[in-house]
Amino acid sequence: MSIAGRVAWCCAVLCCSALVVACSGVLKPQYEYEEEVYLDLDGSATLNLNASVPALVALHGVDLPTDPRARLDRDKVRELFARPGSSTTLSLSRRDGRRFVHVSIDVPDVRQLSAIRPFSWSTYRLTRDAERVDYHQVVGRAAGRDVTNVGWDGSEVIAFRMHVPSDILFQNSTADVRRGNILEWEQPLTSRLQGEPLDLRVQMAPESILYNTLLLFGSTIVAAAAAFAVVLWWIARRGKTGGMTASPA
Repeated sequence: MSIAGRVAWCCAVLCCSALVVACSGVLKPQYEYEEEVYLDLDGSATLNLNASVPALVALHGVDLPTDPRARLDRDKVRELFARPGSSTTLSLSRRDGRRFVHVSIDVPDVRQLSAIRPFSWSTYRLTRDAERVDYHQVVGRAAGRDVTNVGWDGSEVIAFRMHVPSDILFQNSTADVRRGNILEWEQPLTSRLQGEPLDLRVQMAPESILYNTLLLFGSTIVAAAAAFAVVLWWIARRGKTGGMTASPA
């Protein structure tokens, strides 16, 4: 191989390696079912659900067609997640030959989620005192409704994800904490269908990360202003002392 060819080959290898490294932090596993909670310290929350229709049928026993060619009634899907006092958005997609449902729900109290049928398998607890806020969610048994010929091969995984609004004091996730205080609990779909429970626990600081950041930023500004004032005072005093010393001469 000529020198030019070797250089071109090395450049191609380096480019491919850089692309793999760059994409490794962007791409994430494709889950068959995932619940993602954005929690606020006042108890309000947004829950984003991304799930295949067969997973919704099997896990929650809802009456929806698992055939991807069948018509999926959006209003019927929306009714599954409707609750007074909450707002819901809905969209649909396809992947791996299956229809997927994407739902976002805002609730003023995270504990109200258990009143929504697809989330009634969970119990939610949120308590707080002067030192910490405790979040505890137990995901109970699934409906276990049988679905066939939907393209599953037994490797499907589901996930429960949580965005924590303040410093984490304790958590029982088996995965590493991701940037932005994101916790994740995974479970094979087969285990979820068999009813293996999930226990999600988080203890967090009572002040939000944003509050602490603003407090630190404000303290830094005050300290800088105080230091600047001291420097001005010292310069003014030095100039006044110098003027008084030079006056008799």
